[in-house]
Amino acid sequence: MRFAKGHGTENDFVILPDPEGELALPGARVAALCDRRAGIGGDGVLRVVRTKLVPEAADQAGEAEWFMDYRNADGSVAEMCGNGVRVFARYLVDSGLAEAGEFGVATRGGVKRVRLAETGDVTVDMGMPRVLGESRATVSGAEYSGLRVDMGNPHLACVIDDPVAGLDLTRQPGFDPAAFPDGVNVELLNAVGPRRVAMRVFERGSGETRSCGTGAVASAVAAARLAGEETGTWEVEVLGGVVTVTLDGRTSYLAGPAVLVASGETTL
Repeated sequence: MRFAKGHGTENDFVILPDPEGELALPGARVAALCDRRAGIGGDGVLRVVRTKLVPEAADQAGEAEWFMDYRNADGSVAEMCGNGVRVFARYLVDSGLAEAGEFGVATRGGVKRVRLAETGDVTVDMGMPRVLGESRATVSGAEYSGLRVDMGNPHLACVIDDPVAGLDLTRQPGFDPAAFPDGVNVELLNAVGPRRVAMRVFERGSGETRSCGTGAVASAVAAARLAGEETGTWEVEVLGGVVTVTLDGRTSYLAGPAVLVASGETTL
């Protein structure tokens, strides 16, 4: 089985080219591929398949030739991944499956428009964030209030006073299962400057990751709300670097580097 490996601010993925939709991808195989000791290692898997061959996304084929079949590291299926779609776009262009510039990528969260810059950065239109109210997360016995944000997948973004660098995110933060029956990605963030935040994230199905694109947008929305703003450009510091989020009142954009680092074959 052929594979490639890429990352966006160290949020890393195993990429599986499967243009004709022939690859069986049970959860156990995904987990084995993402195992950092016995496998290739990654926060998730990106399967590259023609949209028209995917029944759940076939209606998007007119807008996007390629479907990003994203799986979490534990093998579970996810609706969207902001850094994943940027790495996916980089792979399409570098492998000759798409031309550089702007094009659509089909996802379970709808078609996402991506744009590749000469600098190597990839920008994706993430759509309009949906704010669903407030909830609370618990980390090591401390409770933090946060904003529920739907980015095609569920988020709980908490702006806190405690330094995020000192938090223990080795375990899933507590959350209200009634508010998040399918689980939730939890972001903890500090305001560190004008329109700049430092964020750590625990992703459902993957654990703490070095970066999270949809989480960065959710964090910018929560920080903007706290500052009494709805639009603007925010820098989000993650463990793996910095991404930029732009909120314009109609949609949101996520921009940052996307890099391919390896390719080969695996017997997993």
